[in-house]
Amino acid sequence: MSIAAGSRARIEPDSQLRRPRTVPIAAGLLGLCAIAEILARQGPTAPSGMYVLLLCLLGLASTLPLALPGPLPGAVAITAAGILSLAAFDALTVAGMAAQLAASYRLGREWSSPTAVALGLPYLVLALSSGPESPVIAQLLAGLVPVAVGAGIAMRVRRDAVDSQAVQDAFVGTLVEHTARGERARIARELHDVVAHHISIIAVQAETARLTIPDMPAAGAKRLSAIGDTARAALTEMRRLLGVLRADADTDISDRHPQPGLRQLNDLLDEARDVTGAGTRLILAGRPVPLDPGVELAAYRIVQEALTNSRRHAPGAAVDVELEFGASRLRLLVRDNGPGALSPRSDQGHGLAGMRERAAAVGGQLRTGQGNAGGFLIEATLPIGRELD
Repeated sequence: MSIAAGSRARIEPDSQLRRPRTVPIAAGLLGLCAIAEILARQGPTAPSGMYVLLLCLLGLASTLPLALPGPLPGAVAITAAGILSLAAFDALTVAGMAAQLAASYRLGREWSSPTAVALGLPYLVLALSSGPESPVIAQLLAGLVPVAVGAGIAMRVRRDAVDSQAVQDAFVGTLVEHTARGERARIARELHDVVAHHISIIAVQAETARLTIPDMPAAGAKRLSAIGDTARAALTEMRRLLGVLRADADTDISDRHPQPGLRQLNDLLDEARDVTGAGTRLILAGRPVPLDPGVELAAYRIVQEALTNSRRHAPGAAVDVELEFGASRLRLLVRDNGPGALSPRSDQGHGLAGMRERAAAVGGQLRTGQGNAGGFLIEATLPIGRELD
């Protein structure tokens, strides 16, 4: 209810502001045309000058009020002058008729419908009261004024419908945005209450096991320490994600860091090498060029998931990560010397599907399978995006 009332209060002033500035000029031209027509009608036997002056004044009264700022005063003044001209002098100029129709249209477009419809009644009464001798112009205006009013009303209805649709679209957009914010907040709560809780338990249990199990081999203690470090790093990444998802997050801007890219691949490979103890190499081919941040992030996440995939399904296998820069494409290959096609990795989990989705999101492709020399191969082709000097 409040939306409709606000819309009406906004529409009516705007309709007056949208009135063309040429209306006063048109009213003045119609007044000049009315005077010229009245003078042209006077023949050799011209009546007295006072009579002609009165006709000229009525001609101006039937045209110039069209320039008034409000539609109702101008329409009433023009109608009164037209009725007086027809009743007293049996004459109305063509310019006066045009002004009457324009005022009727404007009143129907910008004022209430009953008042606009009543504007044509005086001409109908004049035509009926005069009988067969009624002026032809009165009969004509009795039919044309309602038509002009109806055209104005139709334009107003159309304008109101457009404004109402705009209000509805704005309301729907606000509702969708509010729903999206609520969904993001719900996801943030789920991540915080469920996933983050379990990751923190992993970190605590790994650290506890390392410190409480007696006579643990150094390699085992190192693995447990790496598990704890990885869990804590995951918690840090999740906190950053929560800061993005939650509209009411109280995260300091200084706590947010840029998304990782190809420059962080060495750190990622060093971390994987320290955790697994297996050989991990980074091979570059072609001339490196700057990439779009989205493409760099996709490449980093694909390598990260591929290393996790290799640790899970081929523990201890050596991994090669190769970046081949082309003219318009980046070819990314991650291959290990594990069991390859004999591994069930391609049929389980969401890691491979997630890598395909990341590649597709930036306009690339990804395929997986057994490598030519055995092992498992992940090959992604990503667009470079833009060339920089």
